[in-house]
Parts: sequence; C-alpha cells; structure tokens
Amino acid sequence: MDFGADCNMFFSVYSNPTWASLAAKFDRVIAGSSAIVSWLHQPHASTAIRMRFERVMKKILAPLIGAALLSSAVYAMEEVDPVLAEISNFRQYSDTFASAGQPTREQFQLLADQGFERIVYIAFSNNNNALADADQLVKGLGMEYMHVPVAFDNPLADDFYAFADSMRRNTGKKTLLHCQVNARATAFSFLYRVLFDDISITDAKADMNTVWQPNAVWRDFIFAVLDQNNVSPECEGCDWTPPPPRGQ
Repeated sequence: MDFGADCNMFFSVYSNPTWASLAAKFDRVIAGSSAIVSWLHQPHASTAIRMRFERVMKKILAPLIGAALLSSAVYAMEEVDPVLAEISNFRQYSDTFASAGQPTREQFQLLADQGFERIVYIAFSNNNNALADADQLVKGLGMEYMHVPVAFDNPLADDFYAFADSMRRNTGKKTLLHCQVNARATAFSFLYRVLFDDISITDAKADMNTVWQPNAVWRDFIFAVLDQNNVSPECEGCDWTPPPPRGQ
C-alpha cells in the first residue's frame, strides 16, 4: 500500500465541501500533514524518521480513509431541496434527473415550480395512491408526461428501453421518474445511470439500496438488461442477494 497515495486520496476527500464538518473535527490532527509528507519524501529526510512518521500517520488516517471510501457512494446523489424532500422517497441524482414514489397533486405543482419539465410514470394508474388524471394534471402544469406501465412481478427490458429512449432524445430536460414507492423507479434509474451516465455499479447500486434491495425478479431483470449491454453487475462490495420473502 503506498502511503503517499493514501494521503493524497485522503486530502482530496477531506477537502470536499461535503466533508466540512468532519474536516473541522480533525483540523488539529492533520494540519500541516500534507507538507510534512512532502518534506519527508525529500532525499535529505531521515529514513528512520520518515518510517516512524508513516507508522503514526497510518494509524490516524487508515480509519478515516476507510470511512471516506465507504461513504463515497452516499454522496453520489445530489443534495435534495427541502421542498422536494417531502415527496415519497425522493432521490436527486443530478441537476436534471431524480426519482421518487407517488407525488401528490400539490407536489406536482412544486415540481413544476422547481423547474421539472418531464414526468415519467412507470406503475399502473389503478394503484391505491395513483392519480387517475395525472396526465392532465402534469400537462396542465406545462410539463411533459410519459406513462410506461411496468408490471412489478414482470418488468420487461422493452419497458426500460422505452423510458431510456425518451430520456436520450433530450438529455438536458429536467426529469422526475416515479412509481408508487420508488422501487421500480430506482431500478430503472440504476440502469440508466450505469448505461448512459457513466456512473459506477458501486455508486448506482448504493443509491438504489437507500430505497430497497431488489428482489429476485428485479435482480434478474437488472442483470438481463446489463448483459444485453455487455456490462457486468459485479463490483467490489456489491451484494445482490435478494431479501427473504415477506413473512420469513
């Protein structure tokens, strides 16, 4: 393990604004450490002193580096506007793409006010909390509306490609993809981000797992779409084991 590379990686994470609160707590510990590391790697530095310093700093930095790596996926998503955070399971992936469960009538108005231009619904309109007139409501608010009914027990690759094709026609259009609880939508979001936005399997799956761990049907669906695009679902630390059926 290269200590210099470890330190450089840590300082890069440490300087990220997201880590401001953590940085404040450890300022006294690592203040000047970067400069010290640089000095210790100069020819005039004592090998014994350098080795001793590295041993001490490894004890300090190792847990922080591990925490940074484990937490990096959490920050793959954007910060959520408090107004939008009220929407069921709302997840903001970028300035132009988010997913969620079912918004209320009032929340569709908020989405329009927040600059959303396209709503894609991928569940059935006869669900208990679905809005039967969502198409009229959304269009009346000046947003584009697309409905791709996806059977929860039988998602199809064609369902995903219908959504993806619409997204690809105008990638800059601010879009909310939603279903009822953001299960279908996070799975579709995972696939779209991996296949078209160059997001790693690790980060995209971590974001999906903030809502759910796909069951066997959806895991197999995800694997099939990835395979069609020559992408492996494997990644370091990824666990695709389906959760046990309810009641077990």
